[in-house]
Amino acid sequence: MITPWLSVVGIGEDGLAGLSPVGRSLLTQAAVVVGGTRHLAMLPSHSTQEQLLWQRPIHQSIAEILQRRGEAVCVLASGDPLCYGIGATLLRHIPLAEMTLVPALSAFSLACARLGWAYPEVETLSLCGRDPALLNAVLYPGAQILVLSSDRHTPAHVAQQLTQQGYGNSQLTVLERMGGDHEQRFDGRAATWKIPPGADLNTLAIVCEFDDELPANTLEYASSSGYATGRSRLAGLPDDAYRHDGQITKCEVRAITLAALAPLPGQLLWDVGAGCGSISIEWLRSHARCRAIAIEPQGDRCQHIAYNAATLGTPTLELIHGTAPEALVDLPQPHAIFIGGGLTVPGVLETCWRSLLPGGRLVANAVTLESEQRLFQAHQELGGTLTRIAIHRTAPIGKFLGWKALAPITQWVVTQSRHPDEANRKM
Repeated sequence: MITPWLSVVGIGEDGLAGLSPVGRSLLTQAAVVVGGTRHLAMLPSHSTQEQLLWQRPIHQSIAEILQRRGEAVCVLASGDPLCYGIGATLLRHIPLAEMTLVPALSAFSLACARLGWAYPEVETLSLCGRDPALLNAVLYPGAQILVLSSDRHTPAHVAQQLTQQGYGNSQLTVLERMGGDHEQRFDGRAATWKIPPGADLNTLAIVCEFDDELPANTLEYASSSGYATGRSRLAGLPDDAYRHDGQITKCEVRAITLAALAPLPGQLLWDVGAGCGSISIEWLRSHARCRAIAIEPQGDRCQHIAYNAATLGTPTLELIHGTAPEALVDLPQPHAIFIGGGLTVPGVLETCWRSLLPGGRLVANAVTLESEQRLFQAHQELGGTLTRIAIHRTAPIGKFLGWKALAPITQWVVTQSRHPDEANRKM
């Protein structure tokens, strides 16, 4: 049996006094204590234990901890080490069998207790070292959101961001240093937020309320009925939610395409010939753990993708400015691939098919006869399903309304074999 040598002990603002008996014992027995400046300041002044302060980049400190494998090492972490904490990082380098994890109350649990919120009904995210645009993905009327702030300036930045997105009426509450003697609370509205920066250690609570009238500089869009609403996380956002040059998978076709791609948490999508990025962005919006890579050869469209990804709350979208199939070399294997452009380019379809993980889905949309012919050939070789998608929208005909057809789409959907011997059959 492996004897655990590394302990990760959660600690709150109440310091050593708030440690459980197990946490206190592990800390006392440790030869080495690791933590941030605030954590190490909580140790008794007479402590003779070796102290390691977290370094940047973090991998340097991880390497120092690994060098002490077998010694009694205690890492002090804020609250719950596995709630956006150092515990998850350490587990990527050290087996659980070598560790003892002792959580304290997380900032989210404390905030829910202060506000009377039911934890399972709350949206949570961390902006510590993360792009603030992540917040845009969880905005909807009535949403209760808890945010781990990066520093004292985060509340003001979030208030400005909410106002730009059309949520200036939202209620903001800043909870500083919860659980300690210096705990404080500040309340206000996003559009009129004037509370000066306080402590770096703070959690931000948001109750989203959509503005009655959108400000002129809002990034929000109005629904087809003319009533401004929040953005659904389901596929098929309105086309005008995106900045594009006309190269966009229309919302109805996009909904059908995402259904065929069938995103699951943690899975990776290649969006080949991404255009404005609508497919990969809505793949990412389906779940916070989804991953996507958008490959687009045109620089101006890459700019649209970057803008759309930030606006729609998916800054984790990896963008590659390049041409397939060359740009696909050495990319991580995907669970799903969408080909929206480049079907007639030699090697694109073949490279995508060979790159799919077993059980992975490939979806390709064709508009031109040449692209359709390529899909028909692929269907003959590999099977799958071919579907014809025809969309009609109303348009004025004089003083009346009539139906105007969008360009019909031929969609091919095929699943890679789960058997290694068959995975690269024919193509």
